[in-house]
Amino acid sequence: MMQTAKNLPADKRRAATVQAVVTLAAEKNPNDISTSAIAAVMGLTQGALFRHFLNKDLMWQSVMEWVADCLLSRVDNVIRSAQSPLAALEAVFMTHMDFVTSHPGVPRILLMELQRGEVTPAKQMAQTLLKNYEERICQLIETGKASGELNRHISTASAATLFVGTIQGLVLRSILADTPSKAMLEAAGVFSVYRRGIEEHHATSV
Repeated sequence: MMQTAKNLPADKRRAATVQAVVTLAAEKNPNDISTSAIAAVMGLTQGALFRHFLNKDLMWQSVMEWVADCLLSRVDNVIRSAQSPLAALEAVFMTHMDFVTSHPGVPRILLMELQRGEVTPAKQMAQTLLKNYEERICQLIETGKASGELNRHISTASAATLFVGTIQGLVLRSILADTPSKAMLEAAGVFSVYRRGIEEHHATSV
């Protein structure tokens, strides 16, 4: 159980609510998370919880905003510090895997939002996150092709789709097997296969 949020300032209580949702989503289907369960984890009443969120949709929107901010800020940090586009792609891949294995409730929440039939602020935020993420991957691939590090003949869009899909596949397997840590253990080997498919292979003399 998390430390009680009764005496926290409003902004910290909202942040604590987001963390409570992410924690609960690691243990159960996000669709089944009730406001009473969230309040119980935080040591609050439902009434106190709704003083900060007018409804559950706004609560989920805040969760998705946190996910987007955390993931993209980490991605941007490793891109800035990488020495080459290919090194940046590997760093992004491993950083993404570390993030979702450290917060196993996050991919469950993303899947829930993206599968919603109706349009909600949280679903729109999830779609925007994927769009912004893929744009960063496409830019890295284009830069790598221009520098000669990546095969200039590959489709940038296809390579970006494969990058994202490979991460999603690893995460989905870990969810189905209920072993989040296993995805991280497999990540380096899986990326090495992806890398061989996109990098430029220069002929060597014998």
